[in-house]
Amino acid sequence: MRREGDVVLIYFDEQPGVFARIEAIKPDIKKDWYQITLLLLTLPLRPVTWILRESYIDGESFTMDGKPVRLEEVMTIPTTRDSSAAGEGDAGSRSGKRAKIFPFKKP
Repeated sequence: MRREGDVVLIYFDEQPGVFARIEAIKPDIKKDWYQITLLLLTLPLRPVTWILRESYIDGESFTMDGKPVRLEEVMTIPTTRDSSAAGEGDAGSRSGKRAKIFPFKKP
């Protein structure tokens, strides 16, 4: 099951609609249902709470107002590299040359 802090892409009517971050997942009063609070990453930011089954939170399609809706997890890209793997796969490190940094200057 998805966890708090995960970012999802919400599809409306089979079209990507909006990104959201899962803020909270709490059991609902109904058995096997959950209250999921999403922070819609729009301007302005907007929190919403939906009551969904676990399978819907995990990506199974459901309907709202007769239109299909689906949550799809957004895969994150690691921002730090393992120090033991640093340099592996870099063309500059294989040749022994250091990469040059070119600053952006306004004309």
